[in-house]
Amino acid sequence: MAKKKDDEKKKHVAVVTKKSLQFLEEYINNPAPTGYEWEGQKLWLNYLKPYIDEHFIDNYGTAVGVINPKAAFKVVIEAHADEISWYVNYITPDGLIYVIRNGGSDHQIAPSKRVNIHTAKGLVKAVFGWPAIHTRHGEKEQAPELKNIFLDCGCTSKEEVEKLGIHVGCVITYEDEFMVLNDRYYVGRALDNRVGGFMIAEVARLLKENKKKLPFGLYIVNSVQEEIGLRGAEMIAQRIKPNVAIITDVTHDTTTPMINKNVQGELSAGKGPVVSYAPAVQTNLNKLLIKTAEKNNIPFQRQASSRSTGTDTDAFAYSNGGVPSALISLPLRYMHTTVEMVHKEDVDNVISLIYESLLNITDGQDFREFK
Repeated sequence: MAKKKDDEKKKHVAVVTKKSLQFLEEYINNPAPTGYEWEGQKLWLNYLKPYIDEHFIDNYGTAVGVINPKAAFKVVIEAHADEISWYVNYITPDGLIYVIRNGGSDHQIAPSKRVNIHTAKGLVKAVFGWPAIHTRHGEKEQAPELKNIFLDCGCTSKEEVEKLGIHVGCVITYEDEFMVLNDRYYVGRALDNRVGGFMIAEVARLLKENKKKLPFGLYIVNSVQEEIGLRGAEMIAQRIKPNVAIITDVTHDTTTPMINKNVQGELSAGKGPVVSYAPAVQTNLNKLLIKTAEKNNIPFQRQASSRSTGTDTDAFAYSNGGVPSALISLPLRYMHTTVEMVHKEDVDNVISLIYESLLNITDGQDFREFK
């Protein structure tokens, strides 16, 4: 009987509370497109403030909460705050709107989606139009492309569109909102990567509630402009000059249809956080994460990332003469759509892995392989 009990799966203990879930829903529903993250950052900082000693914001909107700010040794835990979006690029004489990307927005999911156009006068509702199936004749149907998707805001002229406050350069976000699916998955737009900002805030909450005193300064960083080239992380890394950085972002669940595991590897939502192997990932810091997971019975998966991770890990790793950096990823289905999906238990386990890893880092720790 004892062996049978040992073989049984350990019962999962939730980390996310009812109160923190309410914050996650509000945070996901709030639009924060690349370059316009301010409102989301305000929400995030308001949630974080009870758990930190001080905070600051840089010129482009990256928000940082600090615990033990006078410490010389600095450890960063980081996520990015921005979501993909669109820009108004051209308004036709008959009042239709063509767009360009702000980040990696997927043109194929656009037709029939509802959007908000952000103007100085407030939000303007619009839809991505698409010709009815009855009208699409021919041997080969035209697929959605950046050159043929368009917005309709109910106007019949360029002048009418402009009277609503819409102009070239207005940013556009989808209006889809957060939900919990089958009491198992969190679903919504911009889980990439506001769920990361949520998880690092939860780490700060646990440290405060469990009365943990860290021997170093902890910088909880919610960076901007990741989706267009890791720009916020580049800027804030130069300002903080950390000694260690642990980054969290999403990665692909590769178990859904039309994904080639030979190319993408095999990763699954519900099977735990993902640790990465890549040149930017410092070997001994990565070993610390893995040993922490094993010691605390936190399930984890592994991913190889070749030349770069494609995340803010790269920006931190290669800053300031080289910063020992590692990446903890959250498996996510349907990235860069409005129905991004993550497993509740994975969210809990990423939070736990970052939290426990911080407790295993010592003041002034040297991660070099040899000296």
